[in-house]
Amino acid sequence: MKTESASPAEPVPASALASPRNVLVWDVPVRVFHWLMVLTFAGAYLTAESERWRLAHVTLGYTMGGLVAFRLVWGLIGSRHARFASFVKGPAAVVRYVRSMWGPRPEHHVGHNPAGALAIVLLLAMAVAVTASGWAIYNELSGEWLEELHEVASNLMLAVIGVHVAGVLISARVHRENLVAAMVDGRKAGTPKDAVRSAWRSVGVLMLVAVLGFWWLQWQSAPSGAGLADGAAALERGADRDGD
Repeated sequence: MKTESASPAEPVPASALASPRNVLVWDVPVRVFHWLMVLTFAGAYLTAESERWRLAHVTLGYTMGGLVAFRLVWGLIGSRHARFASFVKGPAAVVRYVRSMWGPRPEHHVGHNPAGALAIVLLLAMAVAVTASGWAIYNELSGEWLEELHEVASNLMLAVIGVHVAGVLISARVHRENLVAAMVDGRKAGTPKDAVRSAWRSVGVLMLVAVLGFWWLQWQSAPSGAGLADGAAALERGADRDGD
């Protein structure tokens, strides 16, 4: 009978075990927050100068405020890469990261990089200022200075968004990553130890239900019952009559 000697299996190199693959980095709540913030800020900014769409503007502004409140909580109790402690660094880390982007060995971060983290903090701060000043203006608790603050904060937030988008494009080109797709499916190149354990889909679903429910209530509260735009127009006509 022919026999063959079994040779021992060759050890797998450590580099092969740690080779990058697509792993789950962004949980569902982070992704839902991100795209809802894009939608609400864009919609609120575009309707800011229209009295006809005032109710839509207010609804989107309040939604943005609620999203920020959720993100502050999720930044403390959320998944690994969602927590502020995992990505918010000091100024030195930001400077070092920016400098490395122009060097031969740019820093790579599976989660938010230090510059992106700074943009996130600024965006959250601006969103709080925009929402708070907008609430005060809508409830007639302020003078012209708060209207100016609301406008300045909105424009500063837009500027930070522009810088953030530019940074994302530069980082994507340098590291050859599709960061937009990563914020859709939640996956980036990394090792198994970089992955989060749960996508927290249930929390993401609850976020959507809460936002859509709030929008539905706002729609129902429109005086004419004909929608956000007509409701805002009705509110404006009522205000004019009261002024007379």
